[in-house]
Amino acid sequence: MKIGFIGIGAMGKPMAINLLNAGFQLTVYDLNRDAVRQMVETGARSAATPKELAAGADVVITMLPNFDVVRSVLDGAEGVLAGAREGAVIIDMSTVAPDQTRSMAALAKKKEISYLDAPVSGGVGGAAKGALTIMVGGPAAVVDQVMAVFNALGKKIYRVGGVGAGDAIKLVNNLLLGVNMAALAEALVVGVKAGLEPQILLEIIGGSSGNSYALEAKMPRFIMKGNFEPGFAIDLQFKDLELATQTGKELGVPLFLTNLAQQIFEQARAAGLGGEDISAVIKVWEKLAGVEVRG
Repeated sequence: MKIGFIGIGAMGKPMAINLLNAGFQLTVYDLNRDAVRQMVETGARSAATPKELAAGADVVITMLPNFDVVRSVLDGAEGVLAGAREGAVIIDMSTVAPDQTRSMAALAKKKEISYLDAPVSGGVGGAAKGALTIMVGGPAAVVDQVMAVFNALGKKIYRVGGVGAGDAIKLVNNLLLGVNMAALAEALVVGVKAGLEPQILLEIIGGSSGNSYALEAKMPRFIMKGNFEPGFAIDLQFKDLELATQTGKELGVPLFLTNLAQQIFEQARAAGLGGEDISAVIKVWEKLAGVEVRG
């Protein structure tokens, strides 16, 4: 199977390497030519445009930061849809809004090209290990057709419904992550301000009803060490919360906590923390309270 991969970033690069290691013929495209060069040295081929990449691919995967970029590489005279042949499959693994995915799927359908949305969870570490959780929206027959591709990238693959359903559940998941991370940061700072040791907070909360993924994943390895190198950046979390609030408005569902969390992450971005890990949102409270949560 010939695969074209667009988006050789922090997540895309290890994913593309796993596809090579699984024996797929791989062609890559990215505006970052250095990233492309590194992939070519690893064994991939390169394409000058998305159209050229798609012309020789059975499957085209996009792993991109937002919908504007997804649309720019798929549509237009030099886009994927201009080069992809009838019967090809496009798999968008970016995190975008469900209605945005459905708009691209409609364009693909006009050209007899299948379209799946398959956002992922697991971060850069999961991408490197080929252990991502993949949430797929689209027809079951098409999902089955490309299951070998998903198996090379992840350990848990779920078909969650029709086109757009993968993005919907990813937004729900990341909504919870953003709200939980903000709540954890607030709780830890008030605990330390009250005189508690961070290690005590970790041990007690970790074994009690306040435990969460945010605590287990972000407190010991990031917050307590003062290490805010991004596993999942504040800018990306903010973008996902924006997509969630946008979807809530479209569906007529008020998202009180999501909107508040979004404003907190916006404040972190305004403080210059956008490129740091989401755990760095704790710095907003630390500055206000005059304490640091470190171990």
